[in-house]
Amino acid sequence: MKIKKAVIITGPGFEDPEVIYPYFRLQESKIKTDIATSSDSEIKGKHGYPIKPTVLINDLSVKKYDAVIIPGGHEAPDRVRQVKKILQFVRKMNKTGKIVSSTCHGPWVLISAGILKGKNATCYIGMKDDLINAGAIYHQEAVVVDGNIITSDHPHNLASWMKTTVSLISKIS
Repeated sequence: MKIKKAVIITGPGFEDPEVIYPYFRLQESKIKTDIATSSDSEIKGKHGYPIKPTVLINDLSVKKYDAVIIPGGHEAPDRVRQVKKILQFVRKMNKTGKIVSSTCHGPWVLISAGILKGKNATCYIGMKDDLINAGAIYHQEAVVVDGNIITSDHPHNLASWMKTTVSLISKIS
């Protein structure tokens, strides 16, 4: 049986539970999980939780991963979406049909990568207009799946978001 691999991509000011919960939930599901940040050194979340990258942005390869996870936190996704190498990686993951899963303000990264036009999606209500203006079909739901893209709206829905994400990753052969 092939070992599944995921990478969580985030930046300074991430929403702490949106990184911590997926990290441990993926590992609990026997999915090897890396963390890539927009910095090569330790960063802190909004509430002070420190994380250190296990992989560098320059070392991200679509061949290595089955899924990419983009948490929210307002500040972190805004920083992440300005990094061209990350946007290229997210585009390639999507183009090859790998799982692209994002929550809260994380879909900003998917918008900047240009992969949401015509897709069903959700996000934090405060960025609903951004999603619609990017050409996505907005749904006010906890979790929305459109092919290989999974989006969620709020940290209150982390459990259902990750249950859906883990389920789709486990179906990859």
